Amino acid sequence: MSDSAVAQASADNFEQLVVQASSSKPVLVDFWAPWCGPCKAVAPLLEELAAEYGDRIAVVKVNVDDNQDAAGKYGVSAIPTLAIFKDGAVTDTRIGAQPKAKIAEFIDSALG
Repeated sequence: MSDSAVAQASADNFEQLVVQASSSKPVLVDFWAPWCGPCKAVAPLLEELAAEYGDRIAVVKVNVDDNQDAAGKYGVSAIPTLAIFKDGAVTDTRIGAQPKAKIAEFIDSALG
């Protein structure tokens, strides 16, 4: 893994990085794909926000092409989809590319 503040989830570690981790703090999951232009626009914003929020929230990317089971389980029908997980469940979602300020508001609402 790189120096990135954003973790990459796979079918093997999704449960650990997202479901289990969300019991101690909110997890922002970015459901994306490499061919998705809006997903590429959101990616650097998520890196910045992950660094800014530090340990208060975890940010995890899930490639829907490689993790179709997770995408299907959580009803992802369009990408990018940003989902907040708390205590193992999705509590809120946003679909489509969002400006950094809107993503920060989304995170802040999860933090209460």
